[in-house]
Amino acid sequence: MDLATLTLDELQKGFRAKAFTPVDVLRTLELRIESTEPSVHAFLTRDFQEALKAAEHADVSLPLGGLPIGIKDAINVKGHPCTSASRILEGYLAPYDATVIARLKTAGAIPFGRLNMDEFAMGSSTENSSAHITTNPWDSSRIPGGSSGGSAAAVTSLELPAALGSDTGGSIRQPASLCGCVGLKPSYGRVSRYGLIAFASSLDQIGPLARSTRDCAMILNAIAGRDPMDSTSLDLPEEDFTARLDQDLKGVRLGIPKEYFVEGINPAVRATVESAIKKCSDAGAELVEISLPHTEYAVSVYYIIATAEASANLARFDGVRYGKRAENPKDLMDLYLRSREEGFGSEVKRRIILGTYVLSSGYHDAYYLRAQKVRTLIRRDFEAAFEKVDAIVCPTSPEVAFPIGERANDPLKMYLADIYTIAANLAGICGISVPCGLAEDRGAKLPVGLQFLAKSLDEAKLLGIANAYESVSGWKDIVSPI
Repeated sequence: MDLATLTLDELQKGFRAKAFTPVDVLRTLELRIESTEPSVHAFLTRDFQEALKAAEHADVSLPLGGLPIGIKDAINVKGHPCTSASRILEGYLAPYDATVIARLKTAGAIPFGRLNMDEFAMGSSTENSSAHITTNPWDSSRIPGGSSGGSAAAVTSLELPAALGSDTGGSIRQPASLCGCVGLKPSYGRVSRYGLIAFASSLDQIGPLARSTRDCAMILNAIAGRDPMDSTSLDLPEEDFTARLDQDLKGVRLGIPKEYFVEGINPAVRATVESAIKKCSDAGAELVEISLPHTEYAVSVYYIIATAEASANLARFDGVRYGKRAENPKDLMDLYLRSREEGFGSEVKRRIILGTYVLSSGYHDAYYLRAQKVRTLIRRDFEAAFEKVDAIVCPTSPEVAFPIGERANDPLKMYLADIYTIAANLAGICGISVPCGLAEDRGAKLPVGLQFLAKSLDEAKLLGIANAYESVSGWKDIVSPI
């Protein structure tokens, strides 16, 4: 038995049956990482000895007892680097645990390693990291998606059974789709953001990436809940997100948004997604055509609101209190300017400039205020749709993973990679990407993700539907790529 291939659920059952121990799993994963990391480059740092010590004392009776979970480098783990893959945070060690980390530890999990990402979560390919480029486990010449590319690549290459990512406009779901794993974006307010380095505060949400829907539900059980340290987290009754995983698709109404099946989607991706939707129908789901009429504005609205919030959030990184500081500044202004110039990458600078512009005097009402109004219309589109259907099904990404460097000089084309995921963040609803097959692109067969969306705070239903599809998808019969 190769322990690296097991899901969290399978590992947990093995622990409790005393078939193997958390130490056995960690040692297996470390060997796996040593063999695959030279080509995948998913990690920024690893803390094997500390994790091994935690494994030796793990209480496997806890909900996630002894299970190793990777952490995106935007989430604080006390005593460990948290750079958000940016030079401006070089040398920074987290002085506290993010709430999600504290809750994982309480549930018995072992946070293991810092995973690569696009700098400050700004990107769709993990090419914007200041450290190195992570590759796609299916084809090392291609990107893994982003911004949680390190998390998705680590899970898919069997370096870790699961990881945490963050999703501002698709940054969990899109890399899950391109790498071939499961990625869940919870509803806004379901999971505390305290300890997450903010990109866009009204859009960010922490969530899991794993090899099964059940594993995502197990992690969500641990990290969800009200947090007094995050005023946007919601005070909701405790819920078991694994409770509806045994349901099937009979009678489930799935909405097909006509705006998501138009020009611009890769024909092979479209065919794969349509085949997956037919499997849902064959399994008893009722397919209902719906309309989300303001979809065409989602990308524009997102890149106004997200950059505006990023401009405000990243103002705190000034070279004064922590992180990179310019040497021998002439005065305070020179310290600010040079520290930020040397510390931020080009994509982060681009978004700060865009955000500052749309918030500036004379342009605030024309851009930012108008974008907020259209955001409301997008949310209402979803509310109207969910009066007719239980969930929406559509592609996660309009394409498969593209070659590294192909879009490095075309930011607009890069931004359009998230066209099917952005609206869920604007509306605050929950979404999940599950693998649905392989599509051929320029001689390579690469994963395609099927996205399910459900109304805000309906994660239990969403996970039940996704798991029901997963059980008939046939994906588990596909051999791991690496």
